[in-house]
Amino acid sequence: MKLLNINRTLAALLIILSGFNLIAQDDNNGDDDTESKSMEKKGFHFGLFVGPYWANKSTAWLYDGHGLDAYGNENEFSNSLIYNKIINEYGGGYGQPDQIAQALGVDPSNSGGNTWHFTESDMPQNMHYTINFLVGLNMRYSVDKKSAIILNLNASKLKLNGNFTITTDVNPSQNQLTPSINTFSIVGQEQRMMFQFGYNRIIGNHKRVNLFLEGGLNATLAKFDKNFIQINNLTIDLTTGYIPPGSGVYPYQIYFPKHIGIGFGAFASGGLNITMSPKWTVQLLYSPTYDKVNLGPTPSYKIQHACGFRGYYNF
Repeated sequence: MKLLNINRTLAALLIILSGFNLIAQDDNNGDDDTESKSMEKKGFHFGLFVGPYWANKSTAWLYDGHGLDAYGNENEFSNSLIYNKIINEYGGGYGQPDQIAQALGVDPSNSGGNTWHFTESDMPQNMHYTINFLVGLNMRYSVDKKSAIILNLNASKLKLNGNFTITTDVNPSQNQLTPSINTFSIVGQEQRMMFQFGYNRIIGNHKRVNLFLEGGLNATLAKFDKNFIQINNLTIDLTTGYIPPGSGVYPYQIYFPKHIGIGFGAFASGGLNITMSPKWTVQLLYSPTYDKVNLGPTPSYKIQHACGFRGYYNF
């Protein structure tokens, strides 16, 4: 009886294994068809790229409120954009109301014993780019099943953050017995567009998943877009200026050029190439660039980092 049960069990296992074997053979046949249709597909493939982008911090100082003069040099503190805005334009200079005091909630006349101060030591010291997203239109022309010429157009709107301080004095009527250091935000925004031309190579012979490498020339068009500070509910744009007639302030002291420039370098990428179907290919990649972001008086070559997802449609 036990022998009969064992034989029935073995027979059932053989039937199940035979079924899996037939299914696997069908899948293999489908993979062969996919390989012959997709890996050997020549011509143009168009795709989209999206992923995080880490900008090098070397150009972040351009957004720290100093600004550049008409000769392209960084302003001294007394001529800086942020000084002109806080002290002269919004802080009661030129005979205007003291909007800084209003935003801080202090008495601008000093009758209540509460004043505010902004000195060089209060200037932003920690400007940095946040993690931003890179999106793009990518194209390749497949020469054969493993080689392709690529042309990428990627763009990102970068944001920068930092902090500056304003000190308010003692105010016994509000139980403020020591000076208070108030921290506020300074924000920047920059636009970048990257043009890439290069060569892509598939590594491996798997029917669906292979490694790939690519590299080539990179051109980065960068534009200084926005720069402003936030003092509680008061937002101040640093990229515009006001000079009242007869103030004696020279225009170069608040000169703000619309920085824009293009720099050249190289890019490289590597990752996984996944054939999803005869029409669709997906790539997961890491793609650093070594280029010059041509903003400011002394641009230099630095490494920027990106990674993400790219999908190609094979026409």
